[in-house]
Amino acid sequence: MSGRSASQPPARKAWRHGSACVIAHFRLTPKSSKEAIDGVVETPDGPAFQARVRALPEDGAANRALEELVARWLGVAKSSVSLASGGKSRLKFLRISGDPDALERRLQERTDELRK
Repeated sequence: MSGRSASQPPARKAWRHGSACVIAHFRLTPKSSKEAIDGVVETPDGPAFQARVRALPEDGAANRALEELVARWLGVAKSSVSLASGGKSRLKFLRISGDPDALERRLQERTDELRK
């Protein structure tokens, strides 16, 4: 039996299906000492992956670094990851193009690895 009681709703995910893509939610920390995706955190907009990049938040550098980090993390082409919204915010939505079912499986695998 799971650790969740029957009255609790299923855990919300940090992503959702889009049209021929998945939209993933990230909370970005720029100017970090390393580049990493550290886990899932709760935000006012729901769950989000916690990501850190070395780049400064100037001229879109941190956003580009996040796109590249996510592409490496998921094993997809850099060109398939783009900023959907949140250009000037710490909370970002990234559009990851491709088969939504395959991307969702990959995101779930990565999320499970983060929780170990």
